[in-house]
Amino acid sequence: MSAALRYTLVSLRAGLMTAGPFALLALALLVLAYWWLDPTPPRRVVLATGPAQSAYDEFGKRYQKALAANGIEVVLLRSEGSSENLELLRSGKADLGFVQAGSDAESVEEDSQVQSLGKLFLEPVWLFYRNPPGRRAPITSLSGLVGLRVNVGTPGSGVPALIQRLLEANRIDPATLQLLRLDQTPATVAFLAGELDAIVFASAPESLMVQMLLQTPGVQLMDFALSEAYARRLPFLNPVVLPRGVVDIARDWPPQDVRLVASTTSLLTRNTTHPALQQVVLRIGTILGETVANQ
Repeated sequence: MSAALRYTLVSLRAGLMTAGPFALLALALLVLAYWWLDPTPPRRVVLATGPAQSAYDEFGKRYQKALAANGIEVVLLRSEGSSENLELLRSGKADLGFVQAGSDAESVEEDSQVQSLGKLFLEPVWLFYRNPPGRRAPITSLSGLVGLRVNVGTPGSGVPALIQRLLEANRIDPATLQLLRLDQTPATVAFLAGELDAIVFASAPESLMVQMLLQTPGVQLMDFALSEAYARRLPFLNPVVLPRGVVDIARDWPPQDVRLVASTTSLLTRNTTHPALQQVVLRIGTILGETVANQ
């Protein structure tokens, strides 16, 4: 072996011994940074929606289709509704979920486990009723429900908590009402059969249940005469109006504007959700939100 070759090999060995540890350290740091930053978003997420055939269920299918076009599989997790969705998010059983403002005693804004990806749509509070025998005057305040059989939905739907706040604002003791907590579908069947006097739920106007009840003879929709006052006292509520004739122009139904209160539904996610996925969902949420607003 020539002296020049021997010198080159010795120099190379010395260089590796000197620079090798630094190269390994640099490589380890790169691997750690890649793992820490996690540049690749997950390709599968769980979205907590709501009961079958509900507005949440339908909106979840829209997200599922839109995210599939971006190569992301969305598993739809049906639930009782808003309050259950929030618990599913907090427990890590869902990555995304539809949650209604005012459906939980704890403020979502102060919840360290979840964050909002934006407001989607308004959900009016629909209070359908039939006048009991001997009474013809329409019900225009919650005090008119005293003594009646009223279904306010399952605890997981979020509506019971919302109704509780409305009763408190009216200084009405819930014990003066016969409150039931049936699922929306069996409650509607019981209501139409005369086994309930009133039924309350929150849903988008496009809901099939809402449209059906609005057109059922003998079923009345309560006019929230104090809708503006409710919105001032309870910031999560908004005053909205169901315009005269919007259900059926030919029949001029309803025969006058009906004042309602509505809460806002937002799409929430866990704080640990990948930032890239959040951006994709935000973009799709904006598109879908505009679509709903234009319907």
